[in-house]
Amino acid sequence: MQKYLCVLCGYVYDPEVGDPDSGVAAGTAFADLPEDWVCPDCGAGVEEFEETE
Repeated sequence: MQKYLCVLCGYVYDPEVGDPDSGVAAGTAFADLPEDWVCPDCGAGVEEFEETE
């Protein structure tokens, strides 16, 4: 699964890990994140993320 980088702080969302602290289960694709999900490090919205390797 594709990882996504927060361009503001460098946090990488890895779908294989999810974001358990925010209630996002492992295996959740970036496109399937809840609408109100934000970067756990800086609070940026999904629009501030881009695909990364």
